[in-house]
Amino acid sequence: MNTGETAFETGDQVKRRRDRQPLHIAVVSETYPPEVNGVAMTTGRNVNGLLQEGHTIQLIRPRQHKNDIAGQSAGFEEWLAPGLSIPRYDMLRMGLPAKGPLFRQWSQRRPDIVHVVTEGPLGWSALAAARQLYLPVSSGFHTNFHSYSRHYGIGWLKGPITAYLRGFHNRTDATLVPTADMAGELAHAGYNNLRVVARGVDTQLFSPARRSAELRRSWGLGAEDLAVIHVGRLAAEKNLPLLLSTYFAIREQIPNARLVLVGDGPERKRVAAACPDCIFVGMRSGEDLATHYASGDLFLFPSVTETWGNVTAEALASGLAVVAYDYAAARVLITDGQNGLLAPRGNPVAFIDTALRVAQDPKLRAALRYRAREGVSRMDWGSVVGDLVSSLSAVIRSHRLRAHHDLHFAVVPD
Repeated sequence: MNTGETAFETGDQVKRRRDRQPLHIAVVSETYPPEVNGVAMTTGRNVNGLLQEGHTIQLIRPRQHKNDIAGQSAGFEEWLAPGLSIPRYDMLRMGLPAKGPLFRQWSQRRPDIVHVVTEGPLGWSALAAARQLYLPVSSGFHTNFHSYSRHYGIGWLKGPITAYLRGFHNRTDATLVPTADMAGELAHAGYNNLRVVARGVDTQLFSPARRSAELRRSWGLGAEDLAVIHVGRLAAEKNLPLLLSTYFAIREQIPNARLVLVGDGPERKRVAAACPDCIFVGMRSGEDLATHYASGDLFLFPSVTETWGNVTAEALASGLAVVAYDYAAARVLITDGQNGLLAPRGNPVAFIDTALRVAQDPKLRAALRYRAREGVSRMDWGSVVGDLVSSLSAVIRSHRLRAHHDLHFAVVPD
């Protein structure tokens, strides 16, 4: 039988060629651009990259507003499910169960693989339909919902949430995680079939070249003044009290320093009451967001609930001196003392001391900013999408081998 393989190809060459074969991928996500969050951004980047590589995508997501219309173009179609607003996340919607419609759709046109991005009701429906149709199915681990629970007064639900997430992901053929550390943590917690697929950053969009003296003047800052910046949702799980405590410590030493907050969320009023001189610029996107990053000096990221933390990579690409906890994206992208500074995870005193060290030492800050992009130089989305395709292709091959094995050894009763 002619498989198209030659006697001169190595195993790796055969694998790479197979990974380039077009796939029909059903992507299920309860958040997607233009919604602004890390999961939506990552999913949008991956979908666009897959389309550019010639793959066919069916995107299943909740309807974002009453006038939302499903998109359709060459190789791409959307299927919009009904949804409900998520409490305290009014800008996001949770997809309602849709197993029956998905089962009927995929019965008529079977995707090569179903990739479930989020673990909500819509994601669970997609997983159930895919399993019933014996389709390969992968999932992405993007959000530490179990870690969020204590920030929303439902810490008593951490156990059930953890069990649900583990059960959800273990029903898939593979769970994709952004770092080897995260894979180790989840494996220790009982997760199976973990694969590492990193995240990317657009180093052309996020660049020191976008620094704007005019924007800094609008913040009341001159060229030599210190702009402390934070980008992200103003929500309880982002450890905002430590962010403010760090800024207050910096301001005691450098009175003309200012904290610029890019983003919005349910904690904005509380933060504004605690810090009247904070500069709130709201949610930003595209080149406007990139300009805000590049116009800062010191980026603080005290969150301890991230699976990755896209903003860390974007800040480094923008040429900022970054102070973050030693985990997730920061651990992967920062060499401590060279292109950023790391504090031991969960140690607020060390975080504040580290930030003060950078704030009070212009030469150190300049050196960190000069080398900030070193950690993200090879984090382009094209490479990430290539790794994603390789992982999805491996899941498909494994599923087909298992199906062949099950069929071969099936026992037919007399």
